[in-house]
Amino acid sequence: MNQSLLKVENLKVRFPIGRKSIFGQGKYLYAVDDVSFSVKKGETLGIVGESGSGKTTTALTVAQLEKCYSGRILFEGKDIVGSSKVELRNLREDIQFIFQDPYSSLNPRLRAEDIVAEPLISLKGLKKQDIGERIEELFQSVGLRSEQRRLFPHQFSGGQRQRLGIARAISTQPKLVICDEPVSALDVAVQAQILNLLTDLQEKFELTYLFISHDLGVIQHMCDSIAVMLDGKIVEYSDRINLFERPKNDYTKKLLSAVPKLDLE
Repeated sequence: MNQSLLKVENLKVRFPIGRKSIFGQGKYLYAVDDVSFSVKKGETLGIVGESGSGKTTTALTVAQLEKCYSGRILFEGKDIVGSSKVELRNLREDIQFIFQDPYSSLNPRLRAEDIVAEPLISLKGLKKQDIGERIEELFQSVGLRSEQRRLFPHQFSGGQRQRLGIARAISTQPKLVICDEPVSALDVAVQAQILNLLTDLQEKFELTYLFISHDLGVIQHMCDSIAVMLDGKIVEYSDRINLFERPKNDYTKKLLSAVPKLDLE
């Protein structure tokens, strides 16, 4: 049985709303409210829900890009909440992010090879002249050509930019990759290519994914287990087959009824 790489326990993330009264405590919005889940090594957990459900905030908090109010985030059995700067630096090698918009997440002033090299230099302390072969391997792994290494982001198509973002994310050989709506900004044909690429890379590099999406068709295709979020809470948490064939929560049933039946097996 696979061990859990990531385990989230009773996670709460809150943001202040309005001005704090001089006569009482301030008010808070709980974007994530008592959320718990786990992700096994080599598998994919999908978090699905409508905009504002808290799924992206959950992902950002797991990556320690957002602070939590309470709860535990266990990565390889160690609670990473409140990690020091040195610990966070080491954590960045093991937990990487693929963002929704492949254009705004890439530095427009850097050439493609420098974008991919950036984590290797900043996190692993490698020198640019020593990582040429590694960059070439990464370009090949994501389906980009060697001659594209000197291009700037605006010279790539949307799908190619996302491939570039994926190459950057896997450059440090992470153990967990958080995919935040990684295909929602792409057209349908390109979506399928990127999803297949992510599946191939997971198998090749033994990656574990936390996959955020509002698209149940994508979630069904990619994920081993699924958490359905609504208003900051997980309202249903199940393996893929049971969730799609025997949903229990009314909100989950509503989501499933709103999309066409897909056979992606």
